[in-house]
Amino acid sequence: MNKATRKTVIAGNWKMNKTPAEATELLTAMIPLVKDADCDVIACVPYVDLQAALDATKGTNIKIGAENCHWEKSGAYTAEVSAPMLKAMGLEYVIIGHSERRQYFGETDVTVNKRVKAALSEGLTVILCVGEYLEQREQGVTAEVCAMQTKIALKDVSKEDMSKIIIAYEPVWAIGTGLTATADQADEVCGIIRNVIADLYGAEIAEATTIQYGGSMNDGNAEELLSKVNVDGGLIGGASLVAEKFARIVEAASK
Repeated sequence: MNKATRKTVIAGNWKMNKTPAEATELLTAMIPLVKDADCDVIACVPYVDLQAALDATKGTNIKIGAENCHWEKSGAYTAEVSAPMLKAMGLEYVIIGHSERRQYFGETDVTVNKRVKAALSEGLTVILCVGEYLEQREQGVTAEVCAMQTKIALKDVSKEDMSKIIIAYEPVWAIGTGLTATADQADEVCGIIRNVIADLYGAEIAEATTIQYGGSMNDGNAEELLSKVNVDGGLIGGASLVAEKFARIVEAASK
């Protein structure tokens, strides 16, 4: 972390978990545990939980985000949700490009870019996910893959809008597998991504951009990962579903 130049952000990605009642219960348990956090705290929850989450966290330091949004404002896109809909609810954040969206639902680098621009147009802050498969890491093309994903996702994104971009480096091989990149591996790739941003927007914007690590960050390894200069927080999966575990990650990010 480098809190002198950029925000540290811990965001939970609940994926397809929790009913509205369960969301309220979990957030109610989290609120007192993270109230003194010296970092930004976000919970990104399923669409059906958004209103319950907003109600439960009103007046607290926990912000609520969605897990995806469509690139069109409206239209014949059954079961999709648009950025204006999220904005109208009072949301501030949205995850875009998560590997599970890419792997299971046909998301591409191009559609990620379209969703990013749609979210930015509504003033939402985007948590943009990039990361390589195990085969790509073994083939030695991690840097190329992450650079390509970052460049395409940020196509036509202005310097001004970069203040609304958080990047989450999520190696696909470490998501939901229990495997975790070493702290040095995480720092190296987050640094590669920061260099890509510097090439696109200049060193000042690169130094100001928050780059999280995601991929089985938990309450046991968070402190070591967050000690690295290029790791500015985490996008947390399973551990975000347990209030005490999530709070311990927030505590590590607050040091």
